[in-house]
Amino acid sequence: MALPIITLTTDFGEKDPYVGAVKGAVYSALEGVRIVDISHGISPFHIVEAAYVIQNAYRSFPKGSIHIIGVDGELTPENRHIAVKLDGHYFICANNGILALLSSSIKPEKVVEINIHDHMESNFPVLDVFVAVACHIARGGTLEVIGKATDDLKQLKGIQPVVNVQQDQIIGTVIYIDNYGNVVINIQRSLYQEVAKGRDPVIKVRHFSIKNIHERYSDAIDFNVSVDRREEAGKELAIWNSSGFLELAIYKSNEAWLNQNLHGEMAYMANHFDLRIDPRKLVPGAKSVISLSFNYFTEKKQTDPSAPKISKYAYGKDYHKVIRKKLKLLLRFIQDEIGEVDGRAFVDSA
Repeated sequence: MALPIITLTTDFGEKDPYVGAVKGAVYSALEGVRIVDISHGISPFHIVEAAYVIQNAYRSFPKGSIHIIGVDGELTPENRHIAVKLDGHYFICANNGILALLSSSIKPEKVVEINIHDHMESNFPVLDVFVAVACHIARGGTLEVIGKATDDLKQLKGIQPVVNVQQDQIIGTVIYIDNYGNVVINIQRSLYQEVAKGRDPVIKVRHFSIKNIHERYSDAIDFNVSVDRREEAGKELAIWNSSGFLELAIYKSNEAWLNQNLHGEMAYMANHFDLRIDPRKLVPGAKSVISLSFNYFTEKKQTDPSAPKISKYAYGKDYHKVIRKKLKLLLRFIQDEIGEVDGRAFVDSA
């Protein structure tokens, strides 16, 4: 009988040896096992992002598959390790809310708190504890052998949308940003249909509104209009994505700027586009972005009318250094007022 598939979802990235070490440990314990990488690009410690990815990937695997989730996996009194059987699949992870999206719609068949830690020395639980549990299950072992039954499955706050009292508004939040910069909102189609009751939507996103939700990205484009007159690249749109979540996008957003040369001679704008649309890749764990403007006007004037014109911002010291210093002072003030807050100051770019 073939061994079940074991999948890996982690925030380890591709640079470090951790993914290879985990795979090696599984192969050493189970000859002939198949390991599939779902993603190792989860933003560090980003539980909601990992929850969205695993929710939308696991269904494509056969029943009985075993899913190791290595995100925020360190064992602490508040972050216990669990093994869960849900929808015919097995999930091994920390009890940190990472299964909240799944368990909110599908009731787990069985949940155990893993208790085999005393039998091994480990500061890398995914390599030691999670692999041992996965191999035990793959051999046909039961959850009761490696853990104690519990119904304490942690939920995440703020992961569910809010419907107002009048039942005419759904307030959602961003739970995921994909590789194209499309933004996934925690509003599912089933909830929208229940609240909307046939009414047309108006999606308000800060400085613009969207009045249609499409099935596909290209549905937002009128192909009956000639290409030279068509409103296409750069158009805001909303769709129900393949997972049933509301997704906001800018149609071919890269083309809107880069392919139309709207960045002029600033060739650097084409570099590291993924970092520009997702600041968490620059500052791991980032939750907020504070944007500030600074008036560089000066009363000083050029005295030589024949000299080339110099922009006002270049009259004094390098504005990058001036503004960065002020931003660091602001960060220090926030830390003094609120407590431990991690942050990084940027001026124009990283």
